[in-house]
Amino acid sequence: MTQQAVAKRPTLADFVQGVTDGDRAMLARAITLVESANPAHRAMAQELLQALLPRTGNAIRLGITGVPGVGKSTTIDQFGINLVEAG
Repeated sequence: MTQQAVAKRPTLADFVQGVTDGDRAMLARAITLVESANPAHRAMAQELLQALLPRTGNAIRLGITGVPGVGKSTTIDQFGINLVEAG
């Protein structure tokens, strides 16, 4: 990896600031980090989630699981639509 590429890698503080400021590009990068299967990303992903957790207020985390093909994505899409419509 080049020195320039390393310099552009966001720090934990960059991620936290970007997400809390509503920076959609940084939010996208944070989601990618958290979803990464790369073991090298796990520690920072956990630190990021821990740093953001106190700022979630009364947010609820919901896990949707199931075997392939049972409609998880369809359920999640419809749930999101219902939430948006409900305001």
